[in-house]
Amino acid sequence: MKLFSFSRTALVLLTFCSVVVARDLDQDEALRLRQQGVILPLEQLLQQALDRYPGSKLLEAELEEKHDVYIYEVELLTTEGVVRELDIKAATGELLKDKED
Repeated sequence: MKLFSFSRTALVLLTFCSVVVARDLDQDEALRLRQQGVILPLEQLLQQALDRYPGSKLLEAELEEKHDVYIYEVELLTTEGVVRELDIKAATGELLKDKED
């Protein structure tokens, strides 16, 4: 029983820590980072995501900071009706994650 309680506590702490590490950036911060050349333009990276799934529609895009890395989180609705979540490194355009949501 002690092991179960410890495991559950560890899981709660891990979940809390992972939530705390990601931070959404507002449009002013995004503009400043873009003007400084820290991140690529959203339009460029959106086109990359849309090219990966031709005919898909953009549902949502947001800029986040996770572990000191800027990431665009993009959600697309494919022509098959599947929602895809893509994480793209904002500085380089590198695809970090592509999963069905």
